[in-house]
Amino acid sequence: MSIPPLSPTGYADITQEVLEAELMVVIRHNGATIADLRTIFDSSFAALGRAMSAGQFIAVGPAYAVYYGDPQGEFDLEVGFPAMGAPTNAIDSPAGRIHTSALPAGPAAVLSHVGNYEGMGASWQKLLSGAGAEPRGVWIEAYVSDPSTTAPESMRTDLILPLKP
Repeated sequence: MSIPPLSPTGYADITQEVLEAELMVVIRHNGATIADLRTIFDSSFAALGRAMSAGQFIAVGPAYAVYYGDPQGEFDLEVGFPAMGAPTNAIDSPAGRIHTSALPAGPAAVLSHVGNYEGMGASWQKLLSGAGAEPRGVWIEAYVSDPSTTAPESMRTDLILPLKP
């Protein structure tokens, strides 16, 4: 599986996929909490949008977030896009340094969440309980729908849980 998601219609049931180590352009935030997410997302996507508009990279899929650690506590977070023409040097922005990263490769369980972001917790719980293997401590959200143009009840977010082999 790569981002953009393999299934154009989404994953109504938990599906096993294999992630590719895909090039990403991101802003990393260390020591974040759930309370920080709105500010992090707003500032990061604004900075990444300016970099795209300036031709510093080309997004080739939906926006995403990769959480490292415990998403209910303190975690590190990368916010960005799969990209081509990625910058060879980091770019300073008010939201943090824009740099390259990679989607973690390997086995993963995937489930689509349809609806507003506030309801994603139940979808994550369903994915965790039915993943079929132990998680690696990495949690990925691929924001397939654009929240500025999609009604909240129709928004699709693919939840991707990398698993230990």
